Amino acid sequence: MIGKISKQTVERLPTNSVLWDTTLIGFGVRKQLRHPHYLLRYRLNGRQRFQTIGRHGAWTPDTARKEAQRLLGLVATRVDPAAERIRPAETFGAELNRYLERKRSSLKPKSIVETQRHLLMQSKPLHHLPLSGIDRRTVATLLAEIEQGSGPVARNRVRSSLSAFFSFAIREGLIEINPVSGTGKANEGNGRDRVLSEVELRAILGALGEDEFSDIIRLLLLTGQRRTEIGSLRWSEVDLVRGLICLPPDRCKNNRLHEVPMSRQVRQIIERQPRQNECVWGKAWNTWSADKEKLDRRLNGVADWRLHDCRRSAATMMCELGTQPYIVEAILNHYSGHRSGVAGLYNRARYLDQMRDALQGWADKIDAIANPSHTA
Repeated sequence: MIGKISKQTVERLPTNSVLWDTTLIGFGVRKQLRHPHYLLRYRLNGRQRFQTIGRHGAWTPDTARKEAQRLLGLVATRVDPAAERIRPAETFGAELNRYLERKRSSLKPKSIVETQRHLLMQSKPLHHLPLSGIDRRTVATLLAEIEQGSGPVARNRVRSSLSAFFSFAIREGLIEINPVSGTGKANEGNGRDRVLSEVELRAILGALGEDEFSDIIRLLLLTGQRRTEIGSLRWSEVDLVRGLICLPPDRCKNNRLHEVPMSRQVRQIIERQPRQNECVWGKAWNTWSADKEKLDRRLNGVADWRLHDCRRSAATMMCELGTQPYIVEAILNHYSGHRSGVAGLYNRARYLDQMRDALQGWADKIDAIANPSHTA
């Protein structure tokens, strides 16, 4: 068959068929079993030859066409593409380890973890592509998929990590231009003022089940802590004797030890988890987007919301219950306002008793929101 090779034509290709591109002579795609593979047909020294480029998915029609053009350039100089294989070091994935090793000395442990998630997990579709074959359109497509699945903030964070990686590749002489340059940065909107209403909280709580992710959401609401702090909670950070969650400095955004008193409700949730591993949830939670999408499908009447809204809502409603702002700051591990500057340096009181009272009052309020018919 002859036609324009595009994403649509490749994915509709029947088994045991070949489509030859009309815009680049010799460039084709073959589907023999499950996956289409891109290939190049060329003639050298009077003999017709074939060179496989790669599987659809690891390659897009545009990157495969660009690679075919590169290979045809070799043919024009009497170099056989079959004798030239892409070295592993020329691919996106193979350069990541060297890049991440260099970054370890200059980034905080938490930043390294986030960068690894961006490049090793969220950028996985790029791993098998040669660096020279990744163009702006390829990056833009990936970023659009991330935004659709995880939101504009995730898109922008991955975009920043990708841009830093490709800048490194330029300095190393691996590529000439940064393909992230010119791609759009998503509008994150005014995401810092979203507070869930009691009606929305009741809907979210009612949609939760008995699974671990549901318990994580409950803890996010009850404690007001960040999702990474609760999602990676370890048994060594749970002090049931003193009734505290003790987060070490390397697990906190401000690199300060943070002790959070446990309400009765929080203690019950933690104590019912089986001790199967170092992590309370068996492993550090890393499927946030997929699990939240499942939760959202069970919700009715809750406008677009983010997990961080749990933290903001807890802080706001604790203040509405009469908790002093400096106690809320202590619960959130914020060193601003009452705890900043000279006052924060000399006032080392941790307000644990006041924090415990505030968190218990907030937990009781959550119970009342979830079960309004049980309140007096």
